[in-house]
Amino acid sequence: MTKTRRQFTPEEKHSILQEAERQGTTETARKYNLAHSVLNYWKKKYLAKGKDGLQASYSKVDPQLRFLEEENARLKKIVANQALELEFKTELLKKSDAHYRKAKK
Repeated sequence: MTKTRRQFTPEEKHSILQEAERQGTTETARKYNLAHSVLNYWKKKYLAKGKDGLQASYSKVDPQLRFLEEENARLKKIVANQALELEFKTELLKKSDAHYRKAKK
């Protein structure tokens, strides 16, 4: 049996915190099957930032944006390799040209 992670909206978190104030932390924690530490964490966040503190602190990355960033990194690598190859060939041409001029004299 696998456990699924529950996610509460900021409004749900706020209502649970209000219920915990009215009925007590222990009873509310049992009712919603939450740890006391979770309620304390939510309360600390709520007291620090208000309702905005109860929102998720991580940002979701858009899959399209992630794909574009990976493609951009791949293309930059290709361009860098081509620039390195071009520079190498230019140096070889300079050396062979200098060698050719020496032999011609």
